[in-house]
Amino acid sequence: MRHDSSFFVRSARIIFSLALVLWATSASADAIDLQIVGTGDGIDLLRALGNDFMQQTKAIHVEIPPSIGSGGGIAAVGAGKAMLGRVARKLTESELASGIIYKPIARLPSAFFVHPGVGVAALTSDQLRNIYAGRVTNWSELGGADLRIRVVRREDSDSTLTVLRQMMPGWKDLEITEKSKTATTTQEAVESVRDVPGAIGFGPFSPTLGPAVSVLKIDGHHPLDAAYPSSVELALIYKDMSITPAAREFVDYANSAKARDMISRLGSVPVQ
Repeated sequence: MRHDSSFFVRSARIIFSLALVLWATSASADAIDLQIVGTGDGIDLLRALGNDFMQQTKAIHVEIPPSIGSGGGIAAVGAGKAMLGRVARKLTESELASGIIYKPIARLPSAFFVHPGVGVAALTSDQLRNIYAGRVTNWSELGGADLRIRVVRREDSDSTLTVLRQMMPGWKDLEITEKSKTATTTQEAVESVRDVPGAIGFGPFSPTLGPAVSVLKIDGHHPLDAAYPSSVELALIYKDMSITPAAREFVDYANSAKARDMISRLGSVPVQ
């Protein structure tokens, strides 16, 4: 009898375990997939928000795929290929006229970052301008290592470069040296600086930038300081007539007090 009882207990445990696996598989299969496409700016922040959202909303699976740029996100939402997009620039009048809604969620400080081997931790605005103009070409001229400066820039339409031209002293009409590499995404800019000795680049600030690259102070200010002169605005975009309930739920979450607290803790400034 004891042998039979033990057999039945083990069998019941196996059946219960299988039932749990089947239930979890079924719940996962029933989850709604929500992709948010667009800019690489703030991608770590949005992934953190997505993970937190999924913890409280098990029925929706949020994916933040690699960057296709703000323009790519706008095109995808405009064509109905994506319910939600992510952008780091204001919409144009024609984009707004097409019915796309712009919902800002965070202000992301810009940052200049260098390969860890350059031996420089801070620059003045003038030094930075001279680097990007091609007038200073070796880090030893700035007290750093004897390394050629490798300039990494972004395309003219990039959100961070646009903001730098608006806000960074001396950048409005700056002609960036032709001896530079143009990165088309934030990830490419970071990877180029990380992998190329002597490189310098720029993009949205994120606490995850280090230790792969070294974030510079400019005129004595860190990107998180109130006096730092440059930042971009991260926003969600969608079409009001076609947005799904799942996408609407994420937009509401991104503007909630809980999300704003997370945005602050991750080094950005929440926007209501």
